Amino acid sequence: MNIIDLGLIEYDRALQVQLETLERVIAKEENNTLFLLEHYPVITLGRNGGLENLLVDRAMLAQKGVRVVKASRGGNITCHFPGQLVFYPIFKLERKKGGIKRFFYELEEVVIQVLKKYEISAERIENKAGVFVAGKKIASMGIAVRKWVSYHGVALNLVNDLSLFEFINPCGLNGIEMTSIHRERGDFYPDMSKLKEDIVHEFRKTIASA
Repeated sequence: MNIIDLGLIEYDRALQVQLETLERVIAKEENNTLFLLEHYPVITLGRNGGLENLLVDRAMLAQKGVRVVKASRGGNITCHFPGQLVFYPIFKLERKKGGIKRFFYELEEVVIQVLKKYEISAERIENKAGVFVAGKKIASMGIAVRKWVSYHGVALNLVNDLSLFEFINPCGLNGIEMTSIHRERGDFYPDMSKLKEDIVHEFRKTIASA
């Protein structure tokens, strides 16, 4: 498995890198690849829509430097920003036991197990994608699959500033409260480099070895 840290990167550029890697993995010219990154402020709309859950005028967002883009992933509306860890696995699923559904479950499990390291008790909620802490959403998920290879992935909130979520109904969930590792742990929390390290470790254990 290739591990590539893209740092802080524009959404469109990261998507281009994903798609280029996706084609190479499909062609068996490259191994499974896990991208780790942060995005500049952006609101993305999934295949299930999302504009109906945008709560402010797009012109106002543009003045704040926040873009709104259509994504090919599943799910509804979400947002990305510095201080949120995003990881995109470009992974072959054709021989994976349980297929796409199992892969989605394992991605959630990676987050749940990493949060456990920080003494945060996280869980799934039936019929709601992502990971939750006491009913508050801490990680959002949306994947796409082309020729049995995955792309897009998971966004895990690290920092306290979640103000971008105020402009949307996250994932189309009206009234949902968002949270982050910093908010849940107060004065004890990992920095971004430590979080990336822990995600990679758990990813190798939960998914790459499966």
